[in-house]
Amino acid sequence: MMDRIWKREEQAVFALRSLYSRYGYVPYKMSHFEEYELYVHNKDFLVSDQIITFSGEGGQLLALKPDVTLSIVKNAPQTPGVVQKVYYDENVYRDYREIRQAGLECVGDLGEYEISEVVMLAVQSLSLMQERFALNISHMGLISAVLDSCGLTEGEKKQAMDCLRGKNLHGLQELCRGNLPAWEKLRTLAACRGNGEAVLKQMESVLTTQEEKNALGELAQLWRILESGGWTESVRLDFSVSSDLGYYSGVVFRGYLEGIPASVLSGGQYDKLPRKMGRKSRAIGFAIYLDMLQQHSQEDIQDIDTLIVHDGSVDTVILAQAAAEAAKQGSVLVSTSIPKDRTWKQMKQFEKGAQVK
Repeated sequence: MMDRIWKREEQAVFALRSLYSRYGYVPYKMSHFEEYELYVHNKDFLVSDQIITFSGEGGQLLALKPDVTLSIVKNAPQTPGVVQKVYYDENVYRDYREIRQAGLECVGDLGEYEISEVVMLAVQSLSLMQERFALNISHMGLISAVLDSCGLTEGEKKQAMDCLRGKNLHGLQELCRGNLPAWEKLRTLAACRGNGEAVLKQMESVLTTQEEKNALGELAQLWRILESGGWTESVRLDFSVSSDLGYYSGVVFRGYLEGIPASVLSGGQYDKLPRKMGRKSRAIGFAIYLDMLQQHSQEDIQDIDTLIVHDGSVDTVILAQAAAEAAKQGSVLVSTSIPKDRTWKQMKQFEKGAQVK
């Protein structure tokens, strides 16, 4: 069972590398260790605050890397007009576990295209792993602008974020304290989800400040770009998708595969992180949690797509043609017996010179 899971991960990584390379992304490799200071100063950005530390040479405190993004941002160039595009396949260490993670980061002098490209690659990444998938998109700039316009305190903003994540309309209404315009905005923000055009129209009807409208305009432009590429069928807008207000500044998204209850892909635009690190660059990226693939059903984890079994009496030309045809749809194995250590989606049998199944 574990061998088959490992092979599926390898197949996914190979396909993802090929996809990212076609768009000009180059591989990024980092050490198992990083200075502890990098992580302790940016704990809010990490998925987990459980960092495994030890003393290096000269007493320097090091950490087993719990994250790849921080290292990429720290080392990215800051030259005007330059954008660094990298992808990675790394093991990270969280909650005393080793987790395999793949993903990409786009850091530097980003424009509208680079942001839309990363979101588009997130959609394509999910489609490579499974036919049935979903990508939910939100925008932290819009959420932040709405919370500002509602006059909420910093503490109330954190409560509102929790309510949005939990789709808690009652909690949001209590925060508004009878402020009807604020309640209308927050209610619409929490209730709107689904097709981009419909959601954008609903949100546009309640927004009042220029900051809100600018953020909505960014989201609308992203939707148009995805729509023009034919990528919106499995994409929806959902403002319950949110992240830390201290780091994320624009679009954020989560990706799901059928049969897995949690997100397998997570990403967004995090311009505030490089600024906090004293850098001028902008940044966007996403991570794919390859260990989540283990949660696929047994039927979904197969070694090969087509098994061709023959008794040795079939013309080799016929076998070659059958194998070539099957290979167009996926992987194929030709064998004179049914293997005991492999699994397959379909089987074709040839006996006495002809196909019998």
